[in-house]
Amino acid sequence: MTQTCSGIDALTGQAVELHFDSQITLAEPVLEGKALKRYLAPGFIDIQVNGYAGVDYCSPYAPHEEIARSVRVQFGCGTTRLFPTVITGSKDHMAGAVANLTKARAALGVEGRAMEGLHIEGPHISAEDGPRGAHPAFAVRAPDTDEFDRWWDVSEGWIKLVTISPEWPEAAAYAEHVVGKGVVVSIGHTKATREQIRDVVAAGATMSTHLGNGAHAVMARHPNYIWEQLAEDRLTASFIVDGIHLPQSFLTVALRAKGLDRSVLITDAVMPAGCEPGRYKLGEVEVDLHGGNRVTVAGTQRLAGSALRMDEGVNKLMQMAGLSLRDAITMATRNPARAGRVASRLRGLEKGERADIVEFDFDEAARAIAVRRVWVGGELVFRA
Repeated sequence: MTQTCSGIDALTGQAVELHFDSQITLAEPVLEGKALKRYLAPGFIDIQVNGYAGVDYCSPYAPHEEIARSVRVQFGCGTTRLFPTVITGSKDHMAGAVANLTKARAALGVEGRAMEGLHIEGPHISAEDGPRGAHPAFAVRAPDTDEFDRWWDVSEGWIKLVTISPEWPEAAAYAEHVVGKGVVVSIGHTKATREQIRDVVAAGATMSTHLGNGAHAVMARHPNYIWEQLAEDRLTASFIVDGIHLPQSFLTVALRAKGLDRSVLITDAVMPAGCEPGRYKLGEVEVDLHGGNRVTVAGTQRLAGSALRMDEGVNKLMQMAGLSLRDAITMATRNPARAGRVASRLRGLEKGERADIVEFDFDEAARAIAVRRVWVGGELVFRA
């Protein structure tokens, strides 16, 4: 059944009326004189979310109905497509988490369809304190194409993104193998040299994972692996914009260096996102959620993912980095679609694109949006 909605297209500034079923079938200008107060945008795409609303996607035992509930909570944040993310763990634990998410996707309805692809973050990352981040040291290991192929088979080819460190001697060959499957390779949790980064980029890596985080607290002024990734125009970078992971000055400079087209908003949310402060799990690691939505490895001050919402991330981009509404929305929609190769989500609110739509209010003075309605593939999944 064809549905309609109208508002100001946040990417163009034009008043539009959308007609849609599972896809947008018509996007036409609204006649002059019709007052429109609400805004429309393509649905947000989060390509790195480890869990939400008390559900850990890294667990092989997460109940499917709980996974569905956690996805529905994210619908209320404007997120319409997400990459459930599995972090470093033992071989069986990771393969079990991949299998569980794959089965959940097949068993669920619109919540399963919103799970666009898997992101495997690790275990082929740096073993050093600092760049390893919250990933468990015992499970870090060298890149292994046989292990990737096991994930690939278990996931039925559903993997979209893999994060690795170029510092391993096997990294370039591994990246070439993964890219050959049509999977995006991203650099992250690394202490790699300039040459190692360039080798992996030459092998097909196209992204940097949460650039500026998963790094040493103190490093050489130059050269260092953050500068090298900022300077590499073949790499798109994702950023956790929660006001905790990155200071305003770094975010501002990093966005200037990468340019809007090569910058992506992510949450890197973990199990306690949307929950009360307390102790939770991230794969095989315990984490604490503190007041102010700060998440740390249990009993330490080391950050361990975030409790960020995508709509709050859009707000922070405007408030911290001074981005326009259009540019902040672009970092949450078209850019992750391009970086993560999400089909039929590249052109905005245009005919033929998936009917993933967010309707929201925009407080220009506060530089903040408030989500009102959300559609996923034409299905209304949230109403404020």
